[in-house]
Amino acid sequence: MKGEAYFKELVAGSRCGMADRLVFALLVFCSFPYGLVMKIRALGYRTGILPSRRLPRPVISVGNITTGGTGKTPAVMFIARHLLERGTRVAVLTRGYGGSLEGGTRIVADGTGLLLSPEEAGDEPCLMASALPGLMVVMGPDRYLAGSLAMEQLAPDIFLLDDGFQHQRLGRDLDILLLDGTNPFATGRTLPAGMLREPPSAAQRADLVIFTRSAGALPPVHELLPSLPYCTSTHRLTGYAPLGGGEPHPLADLVGRRVIVFAGIANPAAFFNGLEEQGINLVATVAFPDHTPYGKAELEALGRLKQTKKANCLITTAKDAVKLQTYRGILGDCCVARLELAVDDPEPLTAALEKLL
Repeated sequence: MKGEAYFKELVAGSRCGMADRLVFALLVFCSFPYGLVMKIRALGYRTGILPSRRLPRPVISVGNITTGGTGKTPAVMFIARHLLERGTRVAVLTRGYGGSLEGGTRIVADGTGLLLSPEEAGDEPCLMASALPGLMVVMGPDRYLAGSLAMEQLAPDIFLLDDGFQHQRLGRDLDILLLDGTNPFATGRTLPAGMLREPPSAAQRADLVIFTRSAGALPPVHELLPSLPYCTSTHRLTGYAPLGGGEPHPLADLVGRRVIVFAGIANPAAFFNGLEEQGINLVATVAFPDHTPYGKAELEALGRLKQTKKANCLITTAKDAVKLQTYRGILGDCCVARLELAVDDPEPLTAALEKLL
């Protein structure tokens, strides 16, 4: 985590020592060939030099252009919920990052329940399947092979390609790009000198942009995206529930208690700040690496901190909670925050979905 934190501070410009400047200069030098390779790769797919394959059902890709959290999982779940409510059979195709079976092509959920555990499939696939009854989820590094397996055994009506903006080997019928409304292109530099997976110009191949965390005015990005339809959205904490399940409660019930918050997600600061804005007394915040596989070391650290801070309870995210169910008795009073995506002007999104259906 220390190395990750140092990298973020370095590319953000908050590290100004002589050694830091030398390291950053080396990263900038390396970012130019990386960005060029990504441009050539995109051109290859656009011209057909690099082949892409198509599935026999419509494919909706949801992805981003930056590393780190833009709220991708809530956005995928929002779209999946909309389609499921229409009676559409939806299959999510995902990489399955962080699970012991990563690299294999497996059915995570068949629409009737989970077939794999979070330890096997990773946290995000299991979170989506658990939260949305009827959702089918298939994992695999090659999404075409994952989609073919879904067609053979699950017969979906439509595919949702999770984190698919860069996965151009699979053709898509609707390409949705998520941009953080507070800082869409970060510093504007590609990896390894910045947070961009591709140069900003890559955003032009999207069919629709959803700005997340866009409670305020949008930054002036329309010069780069002059003709793309877009929606604005926010992530809202709507309450919490016990880790073991049960009725949801308003977050106001936690006001006045001593709370420790922990999360293993890409952007934990946004989650922590959201809880503080609700008036909750956070006596400690713990940011684990993204996709943390919780075990003895993490649980002992939380237990020591809870005792030291004399905290009443713990609170975490739904993404973390799917990996913590077996530790309910050890954690004690632990809550799961409910985070939902709210699209402020859904008409461009719903119109694009209706066109496909």
